[in-house]
Amino acid sequence: MRTIHEDYLRSGLFGLQDGLVSTTGVVVGISTGVQNKEIVILAVLVAVMVEASSMAAGQYSSEKAVHQMDKTGRHNDSLLVGSIIMFISYLLAGLIPISPLFLFNISDTRVISILFAFISLFIIGYVKGKIVEDKPIRSAIELFVIGALATGVGLIVGYFLKI
Repeated sequence: MRTIHEDYLRSGLFGLQDGLVSTTGVVVGISTGVQNKEIVILAVLVAVMVEASSMAAGQYSSEKAVHQMDKTGRHNDSLLVGSIIMFISYLLAGLIPISPLFLFNISDTRVISILFAFISLFIIGYVKGKIVEDKPIRSAIELFVIGALATGVGLIVGYFLKI
């Protein structure tokens, strides 16, 4: 079996997790605070594109710093490939909680987005556990709990800052 470069695995998992969690928090928070579906769609699409780009740039610059500090040559991954993996994984994961906005009314969207995101987080956590060969169920639950906490923050902020 071909192994996955650890830096690319980190980029992909970080992008998937953050794309799901951040976007779900934005969808839930904004749709709780604003009842205009068009505004919510605009806000979350802008947020996902900006965040995916920002995450890719951050991936590039932080990994470049690691490469510059590494005098052993151990870090031989491509900075560009890692950045592209981060961008694509964040963007694709971010589309999961956004998709219900196009299919359902705004109040149903919150619940469905959360369900989509939580199921996806559980699956990603499980797959990560399998890849690293370390307790896939525990990994799935851990990622699920992290997502639930972050989504809760979005919900609370949206509720208290309602327009």
